Amino acid sequence: MTDNSASPLFSILIPTWNNLEMLKLCVRSIESNSSFPHEILVHVNDGSDGTLDWVRENGIRHTHSSENIGVCWALNRLRSLVTSDYMVFINDDMYMCPGWDKAYLDEIKTVGHNKFFLASTTIQPLPHNLRPIGVPVADYGRSVGDFDEDRLLGDVKNMNVPDTMGAVWPPNIVHRDMWDLVGGYSIEYTPGLGSDPDFSAKLWMAGVRYFKTMGTSLCYHFMSASVNRVKKNVGHLQFLRKWGITPRVFLRDFLNVDAAWDGAPGGAGAKSGIDKELARCGAKRVLTVLQDSGAPKLWDPPFGQIE
Repeated sequence: MTDNSASPLFSILIPTWNNLEMLKLCVRSIESNSSFPHEILVHVNDGSDGTLDWVRENGIRHTHSSENIGVCWALNRLRSLVTSDYMVFINDDMYMCPGWDKAYLDEIKTVGHNKFFLASTTIQPLPHNLRPIGVPVADYGRSVGDFDEDRLLGDVKNMNVPDTMGAVWPPNIVHRDMWDLVGGYSIEYTPGLGSDPDFSAKLWMAGVRYFKTMGTSLCYHFMSASVNRVKKNVGHLQFLRKWGITPRVFLRDFLNVDAAWDGAPGGAGAKSGIDKELARCGAKRVLTVLQDSGAPKLWDPPFGQIE
């Protein structure tokens, strides 16, 4: 049974959608490999595979929707359950490696203020489509059944992964005051494509400049890809229309994602040619049209009541 009562250091938000065995492994990794007590908060989409019964039986604080409402609605709903100062977003198909949370805490103490956004380094069996260099690729299994946990735990002890610039995708951590300031995740990206760069962009607009991916905070990402089960929104066009630049330009030229950490966050204009890139983005923005964005029609919600 999960103990969510002991003075949690972090509040860990996990959206899940009928992925019970992965969720069990994710929760077990947090319980086994964390250095400090945390509260685990789960949003159960549907849950008819036994997930809803399992979180209830194990005393895990949770919210629930009768259908899949997407990651943005799920995370925002979980905000009401948060009791700690720090909010961690973890996908249900992630296995947190030992010391993941201590690395966060040590960095937070070093930063000394709440205007930061930190992410863990993910180890994946396949390359990340947007980060062919920045994600270590090593296959420790594609499912719970073939997961080689012992080999992973043995290998991570000797992994020397550098810190890098930028923070976008989960696992990540933010102070709840900054979460509240920017309004959490943007529901117009439902079911969720593009919502991660958008959240980083909102933090940037709120004055955050300390974006860092921690090489000492590691997790294994199974890449179970719940997104393949939903009708996708066209997140990159929504991002372009909202911010006037493409996600790729924002990640590369503003956050400097995956560049070697140099001890000080970069900023807009840090790379040559940024003016030309912004002009190109402006032209692309003019060419986009609303029906291409895949934005949800708010008067026709794709889900039922949220509990």
